[in-house]
Amino acid sequence: MTAPPTPQLPATEREVAQRFTSTPWGARLARHLVLYQLNRWGVPYGTPLCDDAATVVAELAANAVTHGRVPGRDFELRLALSEAMLRIEVSDTCTECRPPAPGEVSPPPALADSGRGLLLVEALADRWTVVDRDCVGKTVRVELDLPRAPST
Repeated sequence: MTAPPTPQLPATEREVAQRFTSTPWGARLARHLVLYQLNRWGVPYGTPLCDDAATVVAELAANAVTHGRVPGRDFELRLALSEAMLRIEVSDTCTECRPPAPGEVSPPPALADSGRGLLLVEALADRWTVVDRDCVGKTVRVELDLPRAPST
């Protein structure tokens, strides 16, 4: 007797969520997860979409660890791939420190050591926003449009 086939999710329902410790190690693991997961979904390493997603996750995870850390609480990464876009969500439980809204991100002073992460996110994202979480905290949601196949 043969085993039944493993059900595969349609391309419009590819989703994964994972919590990470609010540490630099957790932020690094989040970046590795996005690379691994996109490759599993057919977006190869080294493609512009994969590289852009890894950069966005690295910046948002670093912000969650640096500015959104609440001792004893994790941050969450959620990825959803549809036929048209990749949605990235990074959530933390801090309510006090809220990033600026899209279009309101200002560059840091020229010699500053930090403060450019959201500028990178804004440059790479097709759309992004900051929303309240259902329970407590906030979520930064970024959408990256998938490249369209040339029409013949």
